This record gives sequence, structure tokens and C-alpha cells, in this order.
Amino acid sequence: MDVRLRRLVGVSAALTGILMVLGVYTAASGAGLTCAGRWPLCDGFLGLFPANWSSFIEWFHRFVAMITGFVVLGTTILAWRRGADRRIRLALAGSTVLLPSQIILGALTVTTYQWVVLLAHFGTASIIFSGVALAAALAYAPFAQSRQALGVAGVLLPVLLLLAPHTFLTFGPPVQAAYYFLGLSAYAALLAAAVWATPDRSAGVRRVRRLSATAGLVVVSLLVVGRLVYGGTLQYVSIGGSLLALALVATAWLTARRGGVGSDARGVPGGD
Repeated sequence: MDVRLRRLVGVSAALTGILMVLGVYTAASGAGLTCAGRWPLCDGFLGLFPANWSSFIEWFHRFVAMITGFVVLGTTILAWRRGADRRIRLALAGSTVLLPSQIILGALTVTTYQWVVLLAHFGTASIIFSGVALAAALAYAPFAQSRQALGVAGVLLPVLLLLAPHTFLTFGPPVQAAYYFLGLSAYAALLAAAVWATPDRSAGVRRVRRLSATAGLVVVSLLVVGRLVYGGTLQYVSIGGSLLALALVATAWLTARRGGVGSDARGVPGGD
């Protein structure tokens, strides 16, 4: 894969994650209900521009969503035209196919403000992010190590636990944005750890992959469920899930270290 395409795949993943965090902040601040519900228009000049700060947040979220959609679409087309790895093409294609449904759900979050719609919107976004993050992990696989990715996840997860919904801190818009930014970063790192494990059939490698993938599934599930956490049982589920993910990551890292998984650098990003 050439450098330009690899970087474009990475940018697609980063933009998708940023868009999701913006969406969380927009919903948490109540800005999603501004622009007078006139999707895709707004409440300012000619219906194209925001009239106040709240409507600017909603307008900016829509603007970033448009840019991200075009970037993901363009990356997918370029990957297929240049004959990228089949797994990368399929991961990007899966995300791209979901873009129209995500646009519809985005409109419904404004015109029909219901939690089932918001949950479906975030759940679909999580699947799209999974595809582009997986594509990025595959694109950078020749230059990275699974233990590095596990180390990143191991650092992020304790902070994620501290920011757990309505537990230790007031779960206002800034805290929610931080929680989802760190959570998506940890999830991407765990996907990468599963992909970057040295490609052989040793028991250690298989175990690292299983542990990393399981921890990633736990984290993304926590992020989806987190949209519904206000206390009670789901609050304990959130805390328990964070502890479980941290234990899985610690076990995977120790397994990788003892087995020498990902101990050899495989190149330096730059060119093919």
C-alpha cells in the first residue's frame, strides 16, 4: 500500500472518531435540538448558518459529518482502485455501505428526539468506526507492535474507569466527550493489538489476539451502553466492564511479553 492511501485510511479513522465525540457532546449539551429541528437546514441566515452558539455546535457537527462521509467514501474508492489488501477494502466498504443509514438516523435524532433513535445512531456509528479503525490497523500492520497498542489501552482504561458515567465525576458534556474520546481510542488500540500480533500460529499469539479482541468488544459495548447509564444496575455494569477490560488487557500484555509477541520492529512508516 502506498503512503498516501495509508495516511488517508488513518485520517478516515481519526475523523470518524472525532465526529462521534462531537456527536456525544452535541447531544449532551442539548444542541442537537437547536436549528429549530429544520434538518438539514439551520436557524440562521437563509437557513444555512447558525444563529447562536448552541445551533453552531449542531451545525458544526453536521459539517464535520459531511466532510467525514466524503473522506471515508473517497478512501474506499481509492482503496479499491489501487488494489489494497482485500481485508482493508472490505472493512472500508462495510463502513461506507452504512453511511446512508447513518445520515437518516442523524436526521431522526433532530426531528424525532427519542433514545432508541439516539442509541441506533451511536450504535451504527460504532460499527462504521470499527470498519475504518480496522482498516487503519491493517494498513499500518507492517510498522507496529501489538505490545505498544496494548500499552496504550492499558494506560487509557484506568482513566476511562475514573470517568465512568455518573460514578465518580459529574457526567456533564465535557466529561462525556472525554470519556468517549478515550474509550474510542482504547477500542482502536485493542483492534490494532489484535491485528498487529505477529502473524504465526503459536498459542501465545492466538491468546493475545483473543484477549485483545474480547477486551475491545467489552469497551465498545460499554460505550454503546453508556448512552443509557444514569445509575442503578447499568452503572455497576459500566464499572465492572471497565475492570474486566483492564484485566483482559493486562493478561494480554503479560502473555505478549512472555511469549515475545510483537517484540521485533517490522519497519518504519514512510514508503513501500
